[in-house]
Amino acid sequence: MAERKAHVERNTSETKIIVDLNLDGSGKYDIDTGIGFFDHMLNSFAKHGFFDLTCKVDGDLEIDCHHTIEDTGIVLGQAIREAVGDKKGIRRFGNFLLPMDETLVLGAVDLSGRPYCVCDLPFTVERVGGFDTEMVQEFFYAISYSAAMNLHLKLMHGSNNHHIMEAAFKAFAKALDEACSYDPRITDVLSTKGAL
Repeated sequence: MAERKAHVERNTSETKIIVDLNLDGSGKYDIDTGIGFFDHMLNSFAKHGFFDLTCKVDGDLEIDCHHTIEDTGIVLGQAIREAVGDKKGIRRFGNFLLPMDETLVLGAVDLSGRPYCVCDLPFTVERVGGFDTEMVQEFFYAISYSAAMNLHLKLMHGSNNHHIMEAAFKAFAKALDEACSYDPRITDVLSTKGAL
């Protein structure tokens, strides 16, 4: 079976982004967004989802981190949608309960073709590293709409903001990996409508 890959570029007056994604990779990554903690989160996403990911971003960080993080979500979502392809034979749904020390985050994905995002991750600080915590929701919202996926992230319990954010990225990776995986019992798309 051919590897499911995508190459997406986005150039605006605010950001220049190049993403290469292989859903059937081994977790290799080469990330440079200009935001150290964001790089760490995308590294974790690639490693724990077994995705090969290259992400190069030149954003207007002299203003703030908003455009860089949101636009990266848009491009990564587009890459996911392109790489998934026709969705024949995949599980479509994925979920994972990710523990990280005192933190527990639930991630759930439906590659339904219908975008929706619920991001229930209360933070108690404004920033982790150079990553504004309010941008977590913006990032996952952008992915969900660009990839046309239903995405839920929910903090079950936890108090350390670093752990909450990292657990969310890892839970998303594990849930997406499951949703993209093939099941030999599924010969077409997993829908009573016959289309996703």
